[in-house]
Amino acid sequence: MTISDDRRTAVTLTHAQPGEVIGLRTPEWYRGATRWTQLTFTDDDPATLDVDFWIDVMRRSASNALCLSAGGYMAFYPTQIPWHHRSAFLGDTDPFGALVEGARSLGMHVMARVDPHAIHQDAADAHPEWLARDEDGQPIPHGSVPGLWWTDPFSSYHTEFTTEVAREIVREYDVDAVFANRWDGPRSVSHTEATAQRFTADTGFALPRVANLNDPAWPAYAAWHSRRLSELVVLWDDAVREIKPHVRFIPNRGAALTRDLVHELVDDRYPMFFVDKQGRSDLEPAWTPGRIGKRARGLYPDRPVALITSVGPEHHELRWKDSVADPEETKALVVDGFAQGALPWFTKFKAENFDDRWVQPIVDAYRLHERCEPVIGRLRYTAEVAILDSRGTAGRTPWTPPPGREAHEDGVYQALLEARIPFEYVADEALSADRLAGIRVLVLPATPELTPQQVGVIEEFVAAGGAVVAAHDSSVRGPAGSRELALGEIFGVRLRQDVRGPLKNKYMAITADHPLVAGYEGAQRIVAGSLVLGVEQIPTAEGVTVPFRFVPDYPDLPMEEVYPREAPHEPAVIAREHASGGRTVYVAFNVGEIYWEALQSDHGRLIANAVRWALADSPRVQVAGRGLVDLAVQEGERELAVSVVNLTNPMAMRGQAHELIPLTGQSVRMRLPEGVQEARARLVVAGEDVPVSVSEGHAEVALPAIDHLEVVHLTW
Repeated sequence: MTISDDRRTAVTLTHAQPGEVIGLRTPEWYRGATRWTQLTFTDDDPATLDVDFWIDVMRRSASNALCLSAGGYMAFYPTQIPWHHRSAFLGDTDPFGALVEGARSLGMHVMARVDPHAIHQDAADAHPEWLARDEDGQPIPHGSVPGLWWTDPFSSYHTEFTTEVAREIVREYDVDAVFANRWDGPRSVSHTEATAQRFTADTGFALPRVANLNDPAWPAYAAWHSRRLSELVVLWDDAVREIKPHVRFIPNRGAALTRDLVHELVDDRYPMFFVDKQGRSDLEPAWTPGRIGKRARGLYPDRPVALITSVGPEHHELRWKDSVADPEETKALVVDGFAQGALPWFTKFKAENFDDRWVQPIVDAYRLHERCEPVIGRLRYTAEVAILDSRGTAGRTPWTPPPGREAHEDGVYQALLEARIPFEYVADEALSADRLAGIRVLVLPATPELTPQQVGVIEEFVAAGGAVVAAHDSSVRGPAGSRELALGEIFGVRLRQDVRGPLKNKYMAITADHPLVAGYEGAQRIVAGSLVLGVEQIPTAEGVTVPFRFVPDYPDLPMEEVYPREAPHEPAVIAREHASGGRTVYVAFNVGEIYWEALQSDHGRLIANAVRWALADSPRVQVAGRGLVDLAVQEGERELAVSVVNLTNPMAMRGQAHELIPLTGQSVRMRLPEGVQEARARLVVAGEDVPVSVSEGHAEVALPAIDHLEVVHLTW
């Protein structure tokens, strides 16, 4: 294979550019890749590519990393590999090489994008063994473009052809990584002869079919599918590192990160993650980007994660790839993401622009990140409250999602956000005493089937003075007919009846004077849930209070029959103070889910009250004021930073944000370490020092009007 000497010389010269960014071309280059530009070429782009425009965008936005289409499905460089389909408009140009050199001239990191999911007809004719096949053995056509075919991820197309494409790119270009998109094949079993033989040899089963989801081959296939994909990650990464040791091959992952791969194989193969969540859709709230950062940190607290945000709108089946989102929406997605640790990454499909309105919002958001990065980029995230991130039981196939339980967590997330209680995540597979260090309250929105090890960690946490707020079927386990509440002993109750419902017209009465009933003045009872569990108090449990009890069921129609027949008696919310100083709250219904679905303020108040009471004393950080904000707290040696993200807009709970309403009258109050009498504060976004009021061990800072973000940096 030969590539022009002119280009080879130009690439070599970029290694000696003056003013190189620290970390370029080193094994930890990715730690300096904190603002990403991604350009996905289309077939006709080589004929019209404006290199100067894209260099200017990267310069203006202070981007320090570029992800650029290179090859796989279509090559945008003069590849020499047979059946590597070149862009029809490539001619004697090299758009990939031109932008790689341009990015390197700015001192940027560079990642080459490949897409191995489909091939053209000529390659399919020459290599039918590359094609994914349905249960009848027929090739699977691409659903969008006639004449294209899906590839089998377990065929030689991935193991050999894609490997050689990656090696060619790394040999001939100055890149730091290769990024694979849509690399794990169609969301179905590929029934090629070779794949079938390999699966049977490895497992003893024949490939399963969708007509029989109870086939015992399905669990075996799920495990085999996970291992084979994990082995592919290792194969590709080894191949590129053999050529240049600092280069990595990083296949794309979703929000699950590596949870669906084999940890012992891939954990050291993902130095950072890229979460492809390009925009809000349906009923997703404005805080969605921030949750991605938190959730990634809950599993891998020390690994960078970047959030891929499209410059255009995204709405599941509705796709407008050449469109542009509202400027306020674009900025909001980027800002809330990076405030919670999800590094900014914008993606533009097609180099040609039909609408330039995306450029300035990206520049504004990226420059805001550049301004904040010296503080938030080096401090560690911290919180006194954590949500247990549980995936639940796996579906029957690798593509079947776990039973839908997202609403339970969504409601808890919304309630804590509204209550301005800073919180983090802890992934259930990472749950340990070490990971709970510094956490005062662990929240279980609806986490059944906890393992004995997880139950033990939580029990020890409470015995050491920690607090737990749990709801619905959290820790319920066992076969039908003999279910138990595994954490019942620490809650002070035992399970009498498993989940019942959905119910209508279900209420609970206020039955004790307790901090959990704060804010319900004037009410004798409030709405309960649609799914309830029957529990009874353990007589020997000490320190138990029952602030709410269920009103026994009664009809919702006809209207003349809508009245209670019996007095409240079964516990609905149980609070307990432990001798260790720890506190527990158990809510025996789907409070998170029902809050998310109905958004009744009484449910949000109950969640917030439970967490505040469980904290036992005032939170370390409090932000007062009106409006919807997302908070992040970070700390270092003798310093603390509080990011206040303004989410106050009329579309906070649905669709694109059209208008951001500036926040006024906000203040931040922080508990200082014992003995500290003075503190200094700087507003990072405003770029000014501000007065600090210190009294009774707390520092308080008043904030001026906030547009998208302000970061209060306190030092002492």
